[in-house]
Amino acid sequence: MGFSTYAPSMDSPRRRLDAIAWIALVIAAAAVVVVVWALVTEWGGVTHGHPAYGVLLGLAVLAAIVATLLTLRRRGVARRGGIRKVGRIVLLILAVGGVALIAWLRPHSALEPALAAMESGGGITVTETATEIVLAPATPGSIAVFYQPGALVDPRAYAAVLRPVAEAGHTVVIAKQPLGIGFLALGAFDAARAAHPGFAGWVLAGHSLGGTVAAIEADAADADAVAPAVGLAFCASYPAGDISRSLTIPVESISGTRDGLATPQSIAASRPNLPSDAEFTIIDGAGHAQCGDYGLQSGDGTPSISDDDARSQISAALVRFVETVAG
Repeated sequence: MGFSTYAPSMDSPRRRLDAIAWIALVIAAAAVVVVVWALVTEWGGVTHGHPAYGVLLGLAVLAAIVATLLTLRRRGVARRGGIRKVGRIVLLILAVGGVALIAWLRPHSALEPALAAMESGGGITVTETATEIVLAPATPGSIAVFYQPGALVDPRAYAAVLRPVAEAGHTVVIAKQPLGIGFLALGAFDAARAAHPGFAGWVLAGHSLGGTVAAIEADAADADAVAPAVGLAFCASYPAGDISRSLTIPVESISGTRDGLATPQSIAASRPNLPSDAEFTIIDGAGHAQCGDYGLQSGDGTPSISDDDARSQISAALVRFVETVAG
């Protein structure tokens, strides 16, 4: 009686990568590329912003490595069932969304003269932590200023605009927002008050989305017994809703006629939502991004005045407002 033997091929347990696996590898590679792109192009904004974005970049690379290893390791495992395939597709869609989100969250790094304004000197001490930047005069007054940056903007970008406020004798605290989103920093003002006690009151201010968040914080703190909000200043910004009756403190709105984001029309439309005695400073020829020093911004108008001119006028308006509030 005869018999035969079967020697399986050494390659038989291995299967080719299917289309979903190849897509997973491409997405993992794209994640690494986006992380490198963000670090190379906006290194200052990443390293000097809130650490949340840097942590997110690290997690993205780790996830890409793990996904690659799992995909290559399991390529020899038969995948059965439509449910598992649907689950893999859903994970791929989520991964694509995650990579796109990381790219969108890439910050706008600060440029000169903001970087020079971050240096201590001339009676101003500049300190920086993971969550804030502080511009402190040698002899601070009783009123301090808390500033919320615009969305995705390096907080250092406002140092040159706000330094004259510090030079006028008022401590300035600039928030570092998680992922550069003001709504994720709604507790930053309370944290600043706790970290810097002793001030009689605070003027809250902010640029773009940061101004909207500052308005929420000011509206919640204008009646506080200790270190209340005593003023609110917008730069190319306006409140999210009607605070005309609930807000009891002075308000200053600073805007430009060439702003393509917080347009003159939207600023005008915000008047009924603010107290009737709110002051409006309109800078002829200024654009949205000129509230800070971080370069051009998509969707903004084209300014007809220089950055230096716009910065000077914005700083002067802020100093004038804070001085008026301080009495």
